[in-house]
Amino acid sequence: MPIPPTTIFSLGGVAPFRPNTDAGTMYGAASTLPTAAAAGDPAAGGTLPERVESLERRMIDDARRATDPRNRELDVVFQFEHVGLDHGPHGKWWPRRARVEELVATFCRWQTGLAPHGWNSLYWGNHDQPRPVSRFGDDGPYRVESAKMLATFVHMLQGTPYVYQGEEIGMTNVAFETIDDYRDIQTLNLYREMVDEKGLSPEELMPIFHAKSRDNARTPMQWDAGPNAGFTTGTPWIKVNPNYMEINVEQALADPNSVFYYYRELIQLRKANPVIVHGAYDLLLDDDEAIYAFTRTLAHDRLLIILNFTGDTPVFSLPGDLKFSGKALLISNYPVDEAQPLRAMTLRPYEARVYRLT
Repeated sequence: MPIPPTTIFSLGGVAPFRPNTDAGTMYGAASTLPTAAAAGDPAAGGTLPERVESLERRMIDDARRATDPRNRELDVVFQFEHVGLDHGPHGKWWPRRARVEELVATFCRWQTGLAPHGWNSLYWGNHDQPRPVSRFGDDGPYRVESAKMLATFVHMLQGTPYVYQGEEIGMTNVAFETIDDYRDIQTLNLYREMVDEKGLSPEELMPIFHAKSRDNARTPMQWDAGPNAGFTTGTPWIKVNPNYMEINVEQALADPNSVFYYYRELIQLRKANPVIVHGAYDLLLDDDEAIYAFTRTLAHDRLLIILNFTGDTPVFSLPGDLKFSGKALLISNYPVDEAQPLRAMTLRPYEARVYRLT
């Protein structure tokens, strides 16, 4: 399998291609698969959990076949399971925090299900999703740390990573004060239905928009601290996020420890280490409430990836059956004492570490 594009920088729905070395051409685009909600049809037979499990298996089997380069169909598929994990009992507009165990189960299913010939699309956000650092990380005191941790995660998995505009500087959701500042038709329709027709107060609804409106990802790119964040000298179609004075490209380029430079390190690591692209994925902790840890292995090359998805300080305990004689830190989002033993360590909020084990 030829190495695919290392990272795709996206302004919206852009599909990467994997070269076909035989024909010298590019095949396919991204495929959208149905969600497990379709399993609610009782005509399918079996209990609801059985129907859901059957549909999940079928989706992954279809995705693996479609992206197997021997079949010359598609290069990659997009799955949307992980961006539905924070939906509440009544859907996206009743959000909750996605649990780490749910993220682990979902990503593991696709990492192992498409191996060894299928190909994943790796992403946190797009033009229809809230900003990842606000959704899966912490857009407050740990914005930089959590943005780096989330970036580490997608760049260390099997597949093609996507970076939606603004993620590389840690852009956040926007909290517009009134509905007049929103442009997303889905947001405007819900406001009309819930406030104008059903009498809900705007004060009750606005926090939901702050968390889930598609306009969170559609505010102008924040280039500098000048007017309109340097995006335009005219009037933008939607307001700039007010935090552009602190979060912008100019600021990121001036800070050697910024999210931007961390992304550059991750991309360089993928280019220099075939194990990240082609290595086998193996989960280490399947029921941890805070830590997502896994290995990538290609021949004698093995990486250990440790990620704290919380603002807490959990203790990481390396499974006893993972044997190694030496280690080297490849990247981390905090200063690390490389003499620290791996067998048990206290992780800092949203900490990420990648080691090479020998």
